[in-house]
Amino acid sequence: MMQLQNLSIRTSTKQSILLTTFVNMVVAFVILLIIIPAYFIFRQKNNAIQTEETPGPSYYELLDTQVPFYHHLDLNRKLSFEKRVRAFLKEVRIEGVGTVITDLDRVLIASSAVIPIFGFPEWKYHNLTNVILYPDTFDGEFQFEGENRNILGMVGSGYMNGQMLLSRAALTKGFSKNADTENAAVHEFVHLLDKSDGATDGIPENLLAHQYAIPWLHLMHQEMHRIQSGKSDINPYALTNEAEFFAVAAEYFFEKPEQLQHKHPELYQELSRIFGQSPADATNQP
Repeated sequence: MMQLQNLSIRTSTKQSILLTTFVNMVVAFVILLIIIPAYFIFRQKNNAIQTEETPGPSYYELLDTQVPFYHHLDLNRKLSFEKRVRAFLKEVRIEGVGTVITDLDRVLIASSAVIPIFGFPEWKYHNLTNVILYPDTFDGEFQFEGENRNILGMVGSGYMNGQMLLSRAALTKGFSKNADTENAAVHEFVHLLDKSDGATDGIPENLLAHQYAIPWLHLMHQEMHRIQSGKSDINPYALTNEAEFFAVAAEYFFEKPEQLQHKHPELYQELSRIFGQSPADATNQP
C-alpha cells in the first residue's frame, strides 16, 4: 500500500514538473513571438531614420550644387549650415502626398528652413512638426489634381496647425537659375517666423527689437505704395497684406541680395537687421 502511495506521489510530482516545464516553454515562446517582431520593427524604423532623415555624404554634395546660399559661404559657416540642416531633419518630419520623398527634397526643404534663421544659431521652429510635400500646385481642399490648383505653399492653421504644405515644383524652382527673386519654400518659412510671436502680421517681434517695429511698418507701407504705383520691381503679391509683403521681400533678400541692396538699400538694411545677416556680403555677416 505504501509503495503504491509513493508511486502515486512520484507520478504526480513528475506530471507537475512536466506541466510547469510546458507552461514555461509556452510563455517563452509567446515572449519570443512578441520580442522578435518588435526588434525587427525597431531595426526597420531605425534604419529608416538613418537612411531617410540623417544626411549622408550625398547631402553635402547636393547642398554645394543645388543651394547657392550654402555654396557661397566660407568653410566654417558651411559647417554651421550643415549642422542646422541635420538638426532640422531630425526634428521635423517630411512626408510626401502622391510622391516619394527624395534626398534632394529633404536638402531643399531643410535649406529653406535654415536660410531665414541662419543669423540666429539657437532658433528652433517650435511651431512646426511636419512638412507635407505635394508633387505640384494644390487647391484649397489640398487636392493636387484637377483645375484651380494655384497654391505653391502654405502654413497650416486650425486643425492643420504645425503643418506646412509645399509644392515640389515650386520648391525646386526656388533653387533653380530661373528663380529670379522668388523662393516659395523660403516664403513659407518666413511666415512661420512671423507667426512665432502669435500673429502673422509682417512684424516678427521675436526677431525685431521693439523700437524698430514702427519704422519697419512705415517702410513696408511706403514700399507697398510704390508697388501700387508701378515704381517698384517687388512682386505685386506683396500688396496682399503686411505679412505677404514681409515674406515676398524676404524672398528677394535671400535670392537676389545684391540687386535688392542696389535698388532698395533702405529695405535691404532693415531686412538685414531683422534676419541678423547680410547675404550680399561675401562672408554673409550682418
